[in-house]
Amino acid sequence: MKHFSTLKKYFFQYKYPILIGIIFVILSNIFKVVAAPLIRNTISEINLFLTNHSNATLYDFYPILLKFLGFYAFFAILSAIFTFLMRQTIIVVSRKIEFDLKNELFQQYQKLDLSFYKKNYTGDLMSRITEDVSRVREFVGPTIMYSVNLVAMFAICIPIMFMIHWKLALISLLPLPILSISIYLINNTINKNSLILQQKLAKLNSIAQEVFSGIRIVKSFVKEKTFQENFTIEAEAYKEQAIKIGRINAFYQPFFVGIVSLSILIIVYFGGEFVLKKEINIEHLVEFIFYINFLTWPVSALGWVATMTQRAAASMERINDFLNLKPAIIPGHGIPHKIQGNIVFDKVSLVYEDTGIRALDNISFNIPQGEKWAIIGRTGSGKSTIAELITAIYKPTEGKILIDNTDYTEFEVGQYRSQIGYVPQDVFLFSDTIFNNISFGVEQASLEKVKEAAKQAGIDEEIQKLPMGYDTVIGERGVTLSGGQKQRISIARAILLRPSIIVLDDCLSAVDVTTENLIVEALNHLFKNRTSITITHRIFNQLNFDHILVLDEGRIIESGTHEYLLGLNGMYTQLYHKQVKEAVA
Repeated sequence: MKHFSTLKKYFFQYKYPILIGIIFVILSNIFKVVAAPLIRNTISEINLFLTNHSNATLYDFYPILLKFLGFYAFFAILSAIFTFLMRQTIIVVSRKIEFDLKNELFQQYQKLDLSFYKKNYTGDLMSRITEDVSRVREFVGPTIMYSVNLVAMFAICIPIMFMIHWKLALISLLPLPILSISIYLINNTINKNSLILQQKLAKLNSIAQEVFSGIRIVKSFVKEKTFQENFTIEAEAYKEQAIKIGRINAFYQPFFVGIVSLSILIIVYFGGEFVLKKEINIEHLVEFIFYINFLTWPVSALGWVATMTQRAAASMERINDFLNLKPAIIPGHGIPHKIQGNIVFDKVSLVYEDTGIRALDNISFNIPQGEKWAIIGRTGSGKSTIAELITAIYKPTEGKILIDNTDYTEFEVGQYRSQIGYVPQDVFLFSDTIFNNISFGVEQASLEKVKEAAKQAGIDEEIQKLPMGYDTVIGERGVTLSGGQKQRISIARAILLRPSIIVLDDCLSAVDVTTENLIVEALNHLFKNRTSITITHRIFNQLNFDHILVLDEGRIIESGTHEYLLGLNGMYTQLYHKQVKEAVA
């Protein structure tokens, strides 16, 4: 039960509805159990009436029967009302806790570092926020409700049964533990097979997701038949597993009814003997049968409760694994700061936790406010790592990063990031309108401002040609757009932000020369009086960088202006001449 300690705050938050719900459970059971002594008294009245009126007809019993039906209906309605109120409190509370827990987990996901997402699969993250939280909700709601129901029903029925006839009480209760244990074992079998079924469903979903996401590649390589065969194989395995679970479920109901019937037969047999011995009368025997029926469902639910508690404990442990993680840079903490744009890397190194790769090795540089810098190097040299450090996605393993002469970990992270225009190498667009994608970082942006940013990014004319213009909804991850269009929309997003620091991570790799020149012209305007870092493997003479860093294997191997670096005749010179030859060719 230690795994459920996370839920203490929620139980305390909703303590009053939970307590009221428990009272409703007890009242519901009280008014339900009243039916047993009511029937006993009715049978006693009928027997007494027959003793005093041997020639009575059916009509003579109507007053007794009507009185019984009236009282029975009254108490049944009360029991139904409190059962409804019970579910409206405990079950509703469980849904509220489910809502709160999902939000807490989602909020935690957003706080955690990028390394967390590199170590965990998206499917697993989704599973914990959906299936695992749902299992915890089942524990908070139905499991607690049925547990209280069991305790309440036992507390009411068992003492009465023993007061009536303790021997018959012991005999009638014998099959109930068998019922509970058997249902526990059956539920465990069902749950294990359900887990296998979920895994097979996950495989089906993975195949479908891959095909839908990469439908262009599938069609271009004519692999529809191959994926269809793979899907059919997995679908067949899923079907067989589902049928297996269906067979187990088909056994469940007859077994349940059989055990209950056996219990009633035992009561009738032994109770009949006690009636013949005059140890008990017939009305008490009927009352016993009612009590056993009242106890049957709570006892059978005990096995279900045990199984659900085990499942919820395992799910809560998985959820706690994520909730207990601490981000390297804690969002929402630190001092607010208006960035001026001075950036200092002081002997900074970074080792990726998930791979152990040393991406940066003891690098230092100082970018004065308002200067335009470029970081150039081959693939894997550490260029993008610098961008991820500046935007506080990662924290340095060694050394310091100073923004305006202050360690940037002391700033409020959200406010700090909102002042940086970042265009990542891997462009991500949301399945939303183009307008909302461009205005993503600015609240209540006007259409005029969005259009202006799009023009500067060289994408406005193409947007205007779309049927819905800026209201066009693009596909998932921008699948309906070309690579160049996605990059330019991402650049427009950064332009609209008007940030203090601009970081462009190889954002012109998918545009043609004409579009590139338009964007570069816009960037020259955007870069004025702003600190800018352009990370690329290409050399853009027309951007007129104030300073250029050349990286190789996480180290700065060359540093200076364009003319100075050409004079060194080193890696920068090689990259430059190679690019010139490719342009001529």
